[in-house]
Amino acid sequence: MKKWLSLILTVILVLSVCSFAGAADKVEISLYRDTFELESGPDPAQVKKVEDAINAYIDGKINVKITLTDVANSQFPEIARLALDNKGVNLLWTAAWMGTVGCNDLVPKNAVYDITELLPGTTLYQSMDEAQWESTKYNGRNYFIPIYKDNVEGYDFMIRKELVDKYGWDLASIKSLKDLEPILKDAAEEEELDYPFLLQGTAMFYRFMLDRFDFFTGDAESNFVAVDRETNAVVNTVQSEDYLEYCKLMGKWADNDYLSVEESLHIPSNQTPQGTDWAVSWWTDTPVATEASGRYNQEIVLAPATKRYSHSTSALGSCFCISADSTEEQAKACIEFLGLLYTDQTLADIYTFGIEGEDFEYVKAEGETVNHVKQHSDKYKHLMWESASATIVSPMEGEPDNKAELYREFNGGAETSVAAGFRFDRTPVQDAYDKCKEVARDQGYLLETGAYGEDGVEDAIKEYQEALDKAGYQKVLKEFQKQYAEWLAAK
Repeated sequence: MKKWLSLILTVILVLSVCSFAGAADKVEISLYRDTFELESGPDPAQVKKVEDAINAYIDGKINVKITLTDVANSQFPEIARLALDNKGVNLLWTAAWMGTVGCNDLVPKNAVYDITELLPGTTLYQSMDEAQWESTKYNGRNYFIPIYKDNVEGYDFMIRKELVDKYGWDLASIKSLKDLEPILKDAAEEEELDYPFLLQGTAMFYRFMLDRFDFFTGDAESNFVAVDRETNAVVNTVQSEDYLEYCKLMGKWADNDYLSVEESLHIPSNQTPQGTDWAVSWWTDTPVATEASGRYNQEIVLAPATKRYSHSTSALGSCFCISADSTEEQAKACIEFLGLLYTDQTLADIYTFGIEGEDFEYVKAEGETVNHVKQHSDKYKHLMWESASATIVSPMEGEPDNKAELYREFNGGAETSVAAGFRFDRTPVQDAYDKCKEVARDQGYLLETGAYGEDGVEDAIKEYQEALDKAGYQKVLKEFQKQYAEWLAAK
């Protein structure tokens, strides 16, 4: 009996030690993400609940433990930069269009981990088609993990359905920006509308002129240079007839009160469409048209503003990266976590929507065959496009059951841009490029939001070009043209 008791105690001790060692062996990773859907910012206590729920769920599935940090949208670029500088983050959400910690900022600074050799054979790699990994490479290497969403770029005009019904607007007649004028004339007569045409505080030449130019930098603040789709050459867009016509149109609309003076003062934001003091705005084209209505809590109808294009940065509109300061063990843990996030619906829903019963609930309307998500939280709120793959995150209330298939078809139906695959190395002209962006943020933004009125546009463009040249624009343009010519020759 003593021998058996001794044996049992020994087994218990061994199991305890093994259990303790297993817990100690968990690789801890720090994850930072932007918060777009909560204007007041995230609730730290609720984020901690989500973190705990995630760790409880992945325990036993992968040997990883995460620390989750949600950051208010307005503070994210700076806080994420500080986290990188202080080696406080392993896995970071980012995007090609972002400033400070965007894809095009991180690669030249060697701030991201080269995961090319770590990806093959992993669950994460196999969760998407190979084209996603190829299209997001820099210099033939993988640094980013794209979120599989609408990974092509195109834009729509979005119009409040209440006003469409009231005025009987014919949306099929809208083929260009100018075709909006009869609609905006009606909208301007609505006394309660502050914004007949709402730009959401965004200079929109970059987006509305997508059919004319490939803005291959992926940066709206450097739309002063692009590839002309007709000539396949790098051009100065500020001196193009398209830029003159666009800025004059915005100036005319400002003169007619179709465009509010507040746009040039950066007052409207991407939260403004939540209200009802606007008529027409813009929407990034997505496979599920009802997403706009869901996001802005009112019925929205859409009309195409541009075609859809697959290009160098379209698949990097939302992605993750691993910090260069991470160890190989941490990098592998990040890949393992994302592999599960992209393939496990329960984990994807927790990470995206939060705690069931507190932040969201599952609902199923008549005729629906799968659970749909209804969000009701002001503490934790994210959407699929900035969280996990569209093929695994549960559809939201009002979205179709076959959402995943719609995304696959959407991505497959885009045109391939003339400059797809080209990435500009800004390093040789970084200082001048940054100074030009500062000029564009000021003078370019004012031009593109109607601040000078129609009659003042030509003089303002002249002054804008002079300011760009003083900042070193001609050197930047020449470098762009040189690199693109070399890339074309090497194809």
